[in-house]
Amino acid sequence: MPFQRRHWLTASTLVPLALLSGAAFADTYPSKPVKLQVPFAPGGTTDLVARVVADPLGKLLGQPVVVDNKAGGGGVVGATETARAAPDGYSLGIATVSTTAANPAINSKIAYNPITDFTPIINVAATPNVIAVHPSFPAKNYKEFIAEIKKSPGKYSYASSGTGGIGHLQTELFKSLTHTFITHIPYRGAGPALNDTVAGQVPIIFDNLPSALQFIKQGRLVAIAVAAPTRLAVLPDVPTFKELGLEPVNRMAYYGILGPKGLPKDVVDKVNAGVRKVLEDPAVRKRIEDSGSIIVGNSPAEFSAQIAAEYEVYKKVVQSAKLTLD
Repeated sequence: MPFQRRHWLTASTLVPLALLSGAAFADTYPSKPVKLQVPFAPGGTTDLVARVVADPLGKLLGQPVVVDNKAGGGGVVGATETARAAPDGYSLGIATVSTTAANPAINSKIAYNPITDFTPIINVAATPNVIAVHPSFPAKNYKEFIAEIKKSPGKYSYASSGTGGIGHLQTELFKSLTHTFITHIPYRGAGPALNDTVAGQVPIIFDNLPSALQFIKQGRLVAIAVAAPTRLAVLPDVPTFKELGLEPVNRMAYYGILGPKGLPKDVVDKVNAGVRKVLEDPAVRKRIEDSGSIIVGNSPAEFSAQIAAEYEVYKKVVQSAKLTLD
């Protein structure tokens, strides 16, 4: 009986102690700087969104939120590091369509499952995508563009943020739907890809609008078509892919925050509430919206559902278009 009594006392106190421990952790979190992993090089849209949010979020939480760029593999290298991090809330990452949908859909060798190996926290913003060309390219609108690349298969190349990323996958889908061929030049992020396209080293890019927009406004790139629900106020003369009969390509990108699987709910809720508060700041909203993005700021459950839905879409795209990494 003494043994049974000791066993009963231990079992009855385990749950309350665990709850107390979790509550105490949430109350003190964060007690040190939080890393926010950007899985691409500086200069692209992912980096832009992360840096707009990181500083005010750090001030709100009482500890710095430090942006850390880790490029490679179309975002896979940085996303893998986030997936493998300790689930304590001190190593978070930016989730993109490339890292949680497009790349996993086309690359079976990725070391994480986008649905089971992360804890979604919040979708910060959604952004249109754009096909743009260097001003020296012999086309200034979609009709001229499609005629030129059909006339000279293989003559032109396009830059993307990396193999298996959204720019790569959407351009390959575009090629399959239009029966055209342009050569893929992968980079370690949208920043380097943009730099070479603006410099004229590569004539074409499929990129997220926020990082490309400044160059389009300056006349250093020419927008050909956008992936957006309707024509954009900042580019009123540029048609959407849907208008062009290419609706499968007409998908916007998302930029959210997630952590590794097993992240405590209290931490998830605290970061979610912090980001929502940051997104109420008119200055933050303006910086994001001026880039061509749309503020989202949803719940962890809603963001989780978005990731799952987008992953399914790109798996079907890969299967139906028979896309491969080769």
